[in-house]
Amino acid sequence: MKVRNFIIFGLLLFTIVNGNANDPKVPDFEDDFSNYVASLDSLVNDWHSRPVGVDLVVDTILDSFGNVDDKVTDSVYIERLSEINSPIFFPFNSQVKSYIKLYTQKRRDQMEIMLGLSKYYFPIFEEALDAAGLPLELKYLPIIESALNPRALSRAGASGLWQFMYSTGKMYGLEVNSYIDERRDPVKSTKAAVDFLSDLHEIYGDWQLVIAAYNCGPGNVNKAIRRSGGKRDFWEIYYRLPRETRGYVPAFIAATYAFTYAEEHDLHAQDIHLPVATDTIMISKPLHFSQVTDMLNLPIEVLRELNPQYRRDVIPAKTKKYPLRLAFQHATAFASYEDSIMDYRREEFFPNNQFVVAPSKASHLVVAPSGREAVFYTVKSGDVVGLIAEWFDVRASDLRYWNNINRNIIKVGQKLVIYVPKSKVSHYQAIAESHGSGQNISHVKPDVLADSDSNDFVYYTVRSGDNLWDIAKKYPGVTNDDILRLNNISDARKLKPGQRLKIKPRS
Repeated sequence: MKVRNFIIFGLLLFTIVNGNANDPKVPDFEDDFSNYVASLDSLVNDWHSRPVGVDLVVDTILDSFGNVDDKVTDSVYIERLSEINSPIFFPFNSQVKSYIKLYTQKRRDQMEIMLGLSKYYFPIFEEALDAAGLPLELKYLPIIESALNPRALSRAGASGLWQFMYSTGKMYGLEVNSYIDERRDPVKSTKAAVDFLSDLHEIYGDWQLVIAAYNCGPGNVNKAIRRSGGKRDFWEIYYRLPRETRGYVPAFIAATYAFTYAEEHDLHAQDIHLPVATDTIMISKPLHFSQVTDMLNLPIEVLRELNPQYRRDVIPAKTKKYPLRLAFQHATAFASYEDSIMDYRREEFFPNNQFVVAPSKASHLVVAPSGREAVFYTVKSGDVVGLIAEWFDVRASDLRYWNNINRNIIKVGQKLVIYVPKSKVSHYQAIAESHGSGQNISHVKPDVLADSDSNDFVYYTVRSGDNLWDIAKKYPGVTNDDILRLNNISDARKLKPGQRLKIKPRS
């Protein structure tokens, strides 16, 4: 602890002596708010949404209320915030109100996903915070940092639930190499975050400044304090902080409010299929996820969800032991068959107890998922990872894993492998060829996309701004009622981007 404090105090001293005294310009709050909204959508949908048929994280159809007209007066907000028992002060102003409305009105579907995920992650956060004597409300920081997405990666390179930069993560004992990134480990990254927050509180003694410093670093907070003539109140140094940090504390206050008063706003947790009861097994030899999933008849996605720190489905246990988290019943089965699991396909994955290929070529470790077959797509100008994943009904994280894609960077002409259900290879090959010829998938003739094994049904993936009327018009003879009936939808308003609709065009 003393070593860490010495490093942080040294950074503060350097900033006092060498900091730039130029005051920043007043921000455009609306621009920063819009950027946060887009980031929230991306973080939630990229990792936690799943194509139809993968009942892993969140239900296929989410209740979405759109822009709900929630008539709550400012006095009610103020009263509710004042009733939160915490050593952290929760003031109310226009910035806080904007973020409260974001969570409780404009992005209800994302909020309900995070409410569901919190049942798995919050007990981990609360245990570590309580052990260190820190306010339990700090568990809401990962809502702002990563939307509870353990694989969140910022443009600056911050990773994981708590968004540690590489250097800060290493300073707080997190291992990062080609096979493992403990910034993504919910337990270890939480312990590191608690240590970091404790150090920051020793410096500032004010939780709002601690939260600001967690986001932008103690050096930037110290600059703002100095430029403000020594003031040590977040709202008095507000305009002297980096732009992102100005919205960070209001967003934290709003997240605390939204989670505390979710029921008052008719917000309900989505059913998140992460096991509440889990156990950890320490692995002492290299282990590939496929060895576990094949022997325990477990979808590999489940293992990835519970162990997001392993970058290439490999636990690189050679000179030290590493944890494998499993649902309780699977942990019991693993303990019973551990020797058989370790021996299964061992020479294939680890000949002579060595890794098969160098980490830089780890994409060759990919094994075709059971029941799936590869199709290939050549990247065109304007393509992005998220859209390609949507076209082929796969997760963006899987697409990145199969093709060793880092930070969503793809190049025109690059050939991507995509594993699709064997029964629908021709369907997805048609999609690949349609995009390859420059056609937009939404305009491809329905018979091109028809599934020969499903009575000539076609499938449409809902996009932002879609409604049933517009979707029905794309297909001859199809009405709104046809789509509602075929997909067992009772309310036309309950459409969500990414949802897959079954449609049967008429001749």
